[in-house]
Amino acid sequence: TFPEETKFRDAQHGRRIARLFLDEMVRHGTTTVAAYCSVHKASAEAFFAESHDRNMLNIAGKVMMDRNAPDGLLDTSQSGYDDSKALIAEWHGKGRQLYAITPRFAITSTPEQMEMAGTLCREHPDLHMQTHLSENHAEIAFTQELYPWSRDYTDVYERYGLLGQKSLFGHCIHLSEREADALSSTGSVAVFCPTSNLFLGSGLFDYQRFRRRDKPLRIAAATDVGGGTNYSMLRTMDEGYKVIALNGEKLNPFQSFWQITRGNAEALSVADKIGTLEEGTDADIVVLDARATPAMRLRMETVETLAQELFLLQTLGDDRAVREVYVAGRAAKSDIAI
Repeated sequence: TFPEETKFRDAQHGRRIARLFLDEMVRHGTTTVAAYCSVHKASAEAFFAESHDRNMLNIAGKVMMDRNAPDGLLDTSQSGYDDSKALIAEWHGKGRQLYAITPRFAITSTPEQMEMAGTLCREHPDLHMQTHLSENHAEIAFTQELYPWSRDYTDVYERYGLLGQKSLFGHCIHLSEREADALSSTGSVAVFCPTSNLFLGSGLFDYQRFRRRDKPLRIAAATDVGGGTNYSMLRTMDEGYKVIALNGEKLNPFQSFWQITRGNAEALSVADKIGTLEEGTDADIVVLDARATPAMRLRMETVETLAQELFLLQTLGDDRAVREVYVAGRAAKSDIAI
């Protein structure tokens, strides 16, 4: 992804992609994202400006990255801190915008930058923190070469104070029991990215085992835009079902739809605002059509229960099944003529 990220040094490009990206999110029925902007401060400014104009509740941050990347994509430990502070001051809490401290992952940050990320977390304990963890074996080995004092990959983030209730760790496929315990005890979130993990051959996230262990993990489900293959959460959970099946387990369709609505809202610590139809929460609502395509209409002829209909939406649905989208009560997408 580095060549594409380099383009974001152009602020106009950042604004264009922010518009297209959020258009795609809404078209696929997603009203809230946790997004990694590029290393360029202007890319985060473009994202937040577009998100704010649409009144979307989104979480994002400028990537902090000061090693093991092309020169045009490197900041420094100090500039990464300074840019993040400026963005926090300008955008966090502006309307529905939320800032995430975003060290890309331990491999692309020096110990000095990791210290700065930890400082930001201490200075702003209400903010999210997002990064990658244990996506593949090569990444794990390289991380331990760079941080030879660490017990394991998770220990690096622990040492710098990056675990916590609002900490989002992408992938978490190859966790040891000690690492899973560390995430659980701090309330950190493991982010399941099935389309990306399958596409890159990274491994199988053990969703059900992580949920039922004595110290269960908080879990979010995500598309992983950079490595994933689809913007749709319906397609994402269909692939997630297959990953779980390869681990010898099943995923109930009610659990699946809970995960991409209330479950993700809880994982993002925003369940007081979204992910529910309870009175007083924000009306971020998606209307799905289980008869959106000829194949779905045919299959619906034999559907008898809600569970079957939800499973049909998961296995055959995509952006065509998203009929209406409301963001804070206002129509963002509608295919229905009234």
